[in-house]
Amino acid sequence: MVSTSSTPPWDVQRLPRADGGVFLVTGGNAGIGYFVAEQLSATGATVALGSRNPAKAEGAMAAIRSRVPGARVRAVRWDLADLSSLRTAVESLEVDRLDAVVHNAGVALDDPPRRETGDGHELMFGTNHLGHFALTRWLLPLLSAAPAARIVTMGSFAAKSERLDLDDLQSRQDYRPQRAYGRSKLAQMYFGLELDRRLRAVDSTVASVVVHPGGALDSLTPSRPPVHVRTTGARLGGAPAALLVQGKHAGAWPAVRAVLDPAVRGGELWGPRVFGLRGKPRREVVWSRLADASVAARLWAASCDLTGIDIDLGAGGA
Repeated sequence: MVSTSSTPPWDVQRLPRADGGVFLVTGGNAGIGYFVAEQLSATGATVALGSRNPAKAEGAMAAIRSRVPGARVRAVRWDLADLSSLRTAVESLEVDRLDAVVHNAGVALDDPPRRETGDGHELMFGTNHLGHFALTRWLLPLLSAAPAARIVTMGSFAAKSERLDLDDLQSRQDYRPQRAYGRSKLAQMYFGLELDRRLRAVDSTVASVVVHPGGALDSLTPSRPPVHVRTTGARLGGAPAALLVQGKHAGAWPAVRAVLDPAVRGGELWGPRVFGLRGKPRREVVWSRLADASVAARLWAASCDLTGIDIDLGAGGA
């Protein structure tokens, strides 16, 4: 653990105040992203929910306000699958700095056929990885304006068993939805770690941290109408799984800690304590596959080519 005897234990139920802070959560209108936003809202910070669905964003904000009186929460409309829209979407934030962004939004398809974004990228890779890659470029000036900003990338335990095919990042050959999803999350995690290496190389004040939620099920997630309603049947049916996995409210804990805990450092990986599947957040050893900086560098170069965007860290992303 990073914590020392002089640092109080991290308490997921008693988060430190972050009054005056400005946080952005992509996909903050549903799932784990909603709970990240709800928990960060309780710190007194302003939390922006990045969403492509205004109605769902309104529902999420209403749910947060019902749980967190006086919550400073707002919605920003954008679509990570539409790369050309992201610069304007960032401008619509209308803030002069950003203290953290949680790259959480994602698409997960269960069945064929293979689908593409409007830019011609495989939908999951194009949204989950390339969308956040491009978004980072436009957010960097705002992040660099904060004293010590964090970029938190939400990976997935599903990525641990996958391996990137750098010759077929778009899954054009032998498309399998679950594998393509796992690879898109693996790409995000490689990006988060490579981003931190590059930020350190230019002595940036911004840090990049990678997290994953472990096993997070709807059936173990408390109700937050209208965002999520858990039926009695789902609660009872999911009870045995609680021995191994957890709800999405707990899946949010590693990301929330990565945003708020000053002991967390760039380039680290955080996940649930118990077998990486459930429990309170802790620092993990970076998975051996993710430690391969040569793969990360090749992915970075490919991402620049595919998006037409070069993230200029030396200029603070400007």
